[in-house]
Amino acid sequence: MNRDVWKSLTLGTSSKWFLMSVLVGVVAGCGAIAFQIAGQLVVRYVLVEYSGFTPGEGHGERALFAHPDSPFSFPMLLLVLTGGGLVSGLLVYTFAPEAEGHGTDGAIDAFHNRRGNIPLRVAIVKTLASAITLGTAGSGGREGPIAQIGASFGSLIGRRLKLTARDRRILLATGMGAGVGAIFRAPLAGAIFAGEILYRDADLESDVIVPAAIASIISYSVYGLFLPEDLCFAHIFGGLSQYSTHSLTELLPYTILALVLSSVAVLYIKVFYGIHDLFAKLPGPRHIRPAIGALLTGLVAAALYYCFGQDRDVLAVLSTGYGTLQKGLEAPQDVAVQVLIVVAFFKILTTSLTIGSGGSGGVFGPSMVIGGCTGVAVGKTCSYFWPELIKNPGAFGVVGMAGFFAGCAHAPISTIIMVSEMTGSYRLLLPTMWVSTLCFLLCQRVSLYRKQVPSRLES
Repeated sequence: MNRDVWKSLTLGTSSKWFLMSVLVGVVAGCGAIAFQIAGQLVVRYVLVEYSGFTPGEGHGERALFAHPDSPFSFPMLLLVLTGGGLVSGLLVYTFAPEAEGHGTDGAIDAFHNRRGNIPLRVAIVKTLASAITLGTAGSGGREGPIAQIGASFGSLIGRRLKLTARDRRILLATGMGAGVGAIFRAPLAGAIFAGEILYRDADLESDVIVPAAIASIISYSVYGLFLPEDLCFAHIFGGLSQYSTHSLTELLPYTILALVLSSVAVLYIKVFYGIHDLFAKLPGPRHIRPAIGALLTGLVAAALYYCFGQDRDVLAVLSTGYGTLQKGLEAPQDVAVQVLIVVAFFKILTTSLTIGSGGSGGVFGPSMVIGGCTGVAVGKTCSYFWPELIKNPGAFGVVGMAGFFAGCAHAPISTIIMVSEMTGSYRLLLPTMWVSTLCFLLCQRVSLYRKQVPSRLES
C-alpha cells in the first residue's frame, strides 16, 4: 500500500495513525517474544547444559524451559562466554555491522540522521546476536536490542507504506517504545521513553507520544499474554510495594544518594566509552573483539567468585544480574554492603567489556543493577547513622535504579515511570522524582547515548 492510498482513505489522520500504531505494536510484541524465546533457548541448551550456570532473575521472570541439574564449572563458563562472544561477533560484523553495541544509539542515530531508515536485517541479526550474547552470560540488558528491533520493524512498515521521512521517523520511535514497553512490562514508560531518549536536554518528541503509547500498550499485551499464567503481566521486580515515604526529612539521605549516583554514573560512562575506544584501536579482524571482551568478562567474574568464597551473589556481574538486585531490594539484610559495592562497580567493568568490545546487548539493564545495588549500599550505610529515619534500605535501591539511569541517559520522566512499573508501586514517587532530577542536573555534561542531540532544533 503506497502513500497515495493512505491519503485517499476516508479515515482521518488520527485513525490512520491508530491503525499503524496497532500494527507496529503487534509486530514489536511478536519481536519481543521471539527475542525472549531465543535467549531462553541459548541459556537452556548452551549455558546451563555445558557450564551449569543459571543466571538469577527478578520475581516476575523465570526460565521458560526446565533446566537440568548440571554441575557448575567455571572453566566451562569461560569457554561458553568466549564462544558466545565469537559467534555474536561473526554474526554482527558479517551481516549487519549496524547491530553492534547497545542498539539504542543506533535507533537514535537513524531517527536523527538516516531519515528513519533501519534495514530489516538489523532486526534479524540483532535478535540472534543479542540472544547469544546475553544467553551465554555476557553482561548486558534487553533494552538496547529490543529498542533497535522494534525501531527496525517500525522503519520497515514506514518504507513498505512509502511514507514520508517524517512519518518513518515517528514509526521508528514508536517501534522503539513498543519494544521497550513489552520487554520491561512498562507500557506507559515505553511511550515516554520513545520521545524522551532522543534528546540530551529536557526536550520531548511530542509527535511520537500518542502513537508510541498505543503501540506500547498493544505490544505489552501481546507479550504478556504469551507468558505463562503466573507471569502474565507480572512486574519484573515484584514484592516491593511495601516501600514508601513517611517524612520529608528522608529527602536528606536521598540527596546523599543522588550525589553518589551521579559520581558513579560519570564513572560508568567514562569507563564504558574508554574501553569501547580501546577495542576500536585493536589490530586484527573486528569479528573476534567481542570474544576477547567476553573472555575478560569471565575472568573478572572468576576472580570475584573465588575472592568472595564462591558467593553466587557476586556473579551478578554476569548476564542481567537481576537475581542479586532482587535480593538486595527485597531483603537487603541478606546481602553484605561489600558485595553490593563490588557488584555495582564491577558490573560497570563487565558491561563495558561485553558491549564496548562490540558484543550485542543493552545498557539499561546493567544500569538498573548498578544503580540499585549502589542505592541499597547507600541506604544500609545511612541507616547505620540514622536508624530511626531509614527503616527500609531497600527503598534506596528502587530510587537508585531510577536516579542512576536518569543521569546516564538524560531521560528522567520515562525512567521514573519505568522503575515504578517494574516494581509495581508509585509510593516512592517523591524521592524518585527528587533523586532523578538531581542526577539529571548533575550529569548534564555526559551521556550514555552519544547519538542524542541537545534538542529538536538540532535533529
